[in-house]
Parts: sequence; structure tokens; C-alpha cells
Amino acid sequence: MSAIAIDVGARHVRVARVGAHGAAELVDLPGTVAGEGLPVAAESGGAHRTIALRTAYGAYRDAYGVPGKVVLCVPQQDRAEHARRAADTLTALHATGGAPQFRALSTPHAVLALLRHTGALPDGWYAVCDLAATEVRVAVCAVSPTAVAVTGDARRAPADGYGAGFDAALLRAAGLPAEEAGLRELAAARAVEGAALRLDLTLARAGAHPDRYDDIAVHQVDGREISAGAVRRALARLTADLDQAAAEALDKASGASADGRPAALSAVAVGGSARLLPLVRHLTERQGPPVALPAGVDPALAAVFGAALVAAGRIDPADRYPYAVCVGAHRTVAGRPRDEELLLSPPGALEPGGATVYAEADGRRVRLRTGPEGSADGRPVRVRVRDAENRRTAQVRSLLIPGAAEGDRFHVGVRVAVDGTARLVLRPLGAGAPSEIPLGSLPTDLKEVRS
Repeated sequence: MSAIAIDVGARHVRVARVGAHGAAELVDLPGTVAGEGLPVAAESGGAHRTIALRTAYGAYRDAYGVPGKVVLCVPQQDRAEHARRAADTLTALHATGGAPQFRALSTPHAVLALLRHTGALPDGWYAVCDLAATEVRVAVCAVSPTAVAVTGDARRAPADGYGAGFDAALLRAAGLPAEEAGLRELAAARAVEGAALRLDLTLARAGAHPDRYDDIAVHQVDGREISAGAVRRALARLTADLDQAAAEALDKASGASADGRPAALSAVAVGGSARLLPLVRHLTERQGPPVALPAGVDPALAAVFGAALVAAGRIDPADRYPYAVCVGAHRTVAGRPRDEELLLSPPGALEPGGATVYAEADGRRVRLRTGPEGSADGRPVRVRVRDAENRRTAQVRSLLIPGAAEGDRFHVGVRVAVDGTARLVLRPLGAGAPSEIPLGSLPTDLKEVRS
């Protein structure tokens, strides 16, 4: 079964898979820019993600056929909405059936999957910093043997873009318009072997002695020089936005952690702007020691390569819901009614876009009835989540379950859709389609149970 990953950026959409030698690689598609992916049409505007996704998937399908599985990289913030739109876009291309299995994976989970695949990522706290063209995103993650939890995240999206705004400022400093031709030539100048290191050294010297080094040319675009001073001034905006996003993410993580501020934080820099060594150095000087990507992996491709490893089944992203999901139930014992709590799903069993997990007892699905048919209000049922030690709990919501005929029995379960929202599932034992009741997003902020 073929499996691919797709990551839609502001400038390029990247399609990756695991190659014959077991390493993730970009898929060669018509129009692909080497090392970057398929260019995104500038005129697509606000709908660029949908159009770019449809175009790239169509190009893959035309060249290689329908894949068996597609993992979609989506931002951590608003991931449910991004995932829903992406799944709807690809599903619409298979109106007659035969659609692949879709799954959404957040950028920090994809990046950490790439690092965990090497076996060299110890448990601890990490700041995954996605330095993209339009925005900077920081996710503070706790990595444990069984789960990767995002405990705080934040983003900064300047009006004229993050990395894109930086590039535009450099072209303007050289007296050039911020147009596609200039951006391509600037990218080519940066890609010259040794250019990144020379830029980093020159900027370090200019920071200490601006009067001596600010006027030194570090790039040449269309016959115009870009000076170290111009780069330093444009870089200041990038570092300011990065610092603010990191501070906001750490504040959220500190509030979510019982121990306060995460200790021994390490920094992972990905995205196209992570090719800028001075920006990465600024990040690691303030947030913690850097985590190196696997040898040869471009930071702009880290997320899609990690997602490709997940799609191929080479690594579990550890993004399953970490808590147990329970539902209130009623039993009659010795002729007397008794309220109980039925375990629907144990910790770590629910996967976004995965199969429904049904309540079981002794290895067999539990059979339940929903209550007397014809009840106007239905039977109120409470859904809760609990940690593995039953020390913390949170209520999801209370539901009114419609009644059914006296002899009707159901299997009851829960599933998490590709957009990250949960559904309570009632599957009749006889004929009939299962019914689903929306639960919304499952809580991650659990409270201590008072004894």
C-alpha cells in the first residue's frame, strides 16, 4: 500500500514518501522545484491551501495512482479546522469512491516523529519552532515513552509575512521590488555552498563592530548588493516575533504543568526560515540547547519527512488521546438500579481519524440498551475522561440519548475524527447504521480528584 504525506506551505506544497532505502524523500512530480516542492500559485490568495493541496494531490494521483494512505501536515493551532478542510478537499476528488485513508498530523508531532525515528531523542521538554514564510509558530512539547503532548503553543503572523516579510525587506534595501523573480534569485544566492556560514560569521562580526562590517555585501541579487547591516535590521523583526511567540507558548505550558515552567527545554528549528543560521542561533541562545535534525534533512522538509515516516508506519507519532473516556451507565442488581461508569476507551487508544473504540468486558463488546422508547427528553448520560491512575478527571459533556425499543441493544463506543473532535457511537446489534453524537474536543486540562 502506497503512503504519502503532504505539507502545504505559503510558497511550496511538499509531497513526500519513504523511498526504497527506508528514508523519507520528496516525490518527483511535474513542476517540482528541487529540494522545495511544487510552487504555490501566487494568485490563489486566501484559498491557497485548498488550491495547492488539490493541485499537488492531483499531480501525484496522475503520476502514481491513488495512494492507500495520506497524512496531512496541519498547524497545531486551529488544527481541527485545517484538518477538516483538507479532508473535505481530498474526499471531494473521490466522489465515486476509492478514497485513500486520510489522517491529519500537527507540525510538532510530525517533526518530533522524525527525530524520534532516529532513536536519539530523549524524553523531556522541547520547543518546536516552525519558522515559516507567513508566520512563526512555537509549540512546547513534553516527550515521554508513550506520548508526545503539546502543552503550550503560540504564533505570530505579521501582516506582510514572517520569512516572506524578511525577504521582501532585503530586496527593498537593495532597491529591488519584492517580486517572484527577485525572491528566486535571493534564494539561489543563499543556496550557494558556504553562503550560510559566511553570512553567519559576517553578521556576528557586524553585531560587535557595526561601523566596520555593516557595509559589507553578503548577497548579490540582480546586480545589486545586500549589506550585512540590511540583514541585521531585517533580522531584528524576526527575532522579536520569535521571542514573543516563544514567551506566550512557555506561559501556556507553565500553566498546564503541575510543576510550573518546563525545565531543561531544548529547541528544534524547522521551516524555511530555519535555514537562516543567525535566527537559529538567537533561538537556541534564549530557549535552550539546539536539537540537530537528522543528517541531510533540510529544515523546510522536516515536518513532511516526519509525516511520511508516520504514513509508512515506520514510527508512531504518539499523538493518541492520553486519557480514558468513560460514560455513565445504569445496571439493575438484585432488582435495584445502580449507577456505574463504563470504560469506553482506555488511555492512548484513540487516534485522530482512526477506528471507533468500543466498550469491552472480558474481551467482548458490551451490549447496552438506551432506555425506553418514546421518552420526550431521552436519558441523560454523562461522558468523562480520566487519567490512567484515576487521580484526575474532567467532564466532557452531558448528553440526552434517544430511547429505543425494549429489545434493541447497542454497542457503544467513541471515535475521534480527522479534525480532532470526538463522537459517541451507538452501533445497533441488528440491522441499521450506527448513530453518532458529537462530543466536541476532548479535554486535556484534567483536575485533581478530591478524596
